[in-house]
Amino acid sequence: MNREEILAKLASGVSELEPEVAAEAAHEAKAAGITVVDAIQEGLSKGMNIISDLFDEGEMFVPQIIIAAEAFQGAVEILTEGMTADERGAMSRGKVICHTVQGDIHDVGKNIVKTMFAANGFEVIDMGRDVPVDDVVAKAKAENVDIVTGSALMTTTMPAQREIVNGLIEIGIRDNVKCLFGGAPVSQEWVDKIGADGYADNAADAVKVAIELVSG
Repeated sequence: MNREEILAKLASGVSELEPEVAAEAAHEAKAAGITVVDAIQEGLSKGMNIISDLFDEGEMFVPQIIIAAEAFQGAVEILTEGMTADERGAMSRGKVICHTVQGDIHDVGKNIVKTMFAANGFEVIDMGRDVPVDDVVAKAKAENVDIVTGSALMTTTMPAQREIVNGLIEIGIRDNVKCLFGGAPVSQEWVDKIGADGYADNAADAVKVAIELVSG
């Protein structure tokens, strides 16, 4: 197989929900001397973009996303086998905190977003649901994260998003950390009002906005 055929096979292994095919293509990519970055960006990520679009259009659902993510991550493990932690870190798009804000116990949306981030090359720290604002801010500093995402599914928990922004300001790291928020009652207007950096109303958009934030 030539380079383009292997890259296409990597993409289809993800988009067709076939982890075994993705894994086989990953071994073929290594044998053919295709770089890890090219294999991910020109192969696996293209497959995941198809999944993202289908999910956004209501033609793909959470179980399929999980399988696609497993195909993606399994292939990445093969591609990066033998690499040091620093080498792996250099390939990451960035480090992201995913959580549901303080007072909010809903986590289905957060789990979808987490899966999509991981499958698009981000290093994800999942803090769970109903996470105290102070814990989020402290983790952002301790882990030197690039983005904090937080979903609020009730109007009563939305203020926690503003408190996160203010907390990052108070400890002096706001300039280094992007804030990306979402959730049913959240809007672009609200995100602008509290001084956050990005808004997304679904998982696919969250990934797109996050990529823009870390590359901007």
